[in-house]
Amino acid sequence: MSIPIILFLVCALVAVAGAVVLILAREPIHSALALVVVMMALAVLYLLLGAPFIAAVQIIVYAGAIMVLFVFVIMLLNAGVEERTDFSKLAKFAGVPLGFFLLLEIAHWLAHSPIGAAIANGAGSSAGESSTTELSEMLFRQYLFPFEATSILILIAILGALVLARKEE
Repeated sequence: MSIPIILFLVCALVAVAGAVVLILAREPIHSALALVVVMMALAVLYLLLGAPFIAAVQIIVYAGAIMVLFVFVIMLLNAGVEERTDFSKLAKFAGVPLGFFLLLEIAHWLAHSPIGAAIANGAGSSAGESSTTELSEMLFRQYLFPFEATSILILIAILGALVLARKEE
């Protein structure tokens, strides 16, 4: 076995384990942290596929900004331990067969669609692709102010969530 295959298997197991923890965790903050683990594993998988920009976006946008918003909502709502109801037990038994059916439907669609045939034949369009270097130069030269303004707004949102979530003494 080569190193990329071993790394793929490890990252795939980490992603699946993180997804299971995400679903089964009783604390919302534990679910959010498990989602970060899944997103980091997916970023490594994107790197293995030769897509460094997608990996960077996965980490910066999803594991960074979106998770900040999730934590913002968790702190704002003062969410505690999840309470199990009879409906959630019913959803567990109905969700597994429906999820399996969804996977079968996606596999059927991929097998019978032109996109699926192009993927199976290894055909990819290289027209219109731009390098990560060109994209990053444009981001940090032409769009630096909006990029930094967005990061400052996210930081202000975190501080606002801390103030609003703080319990009165």
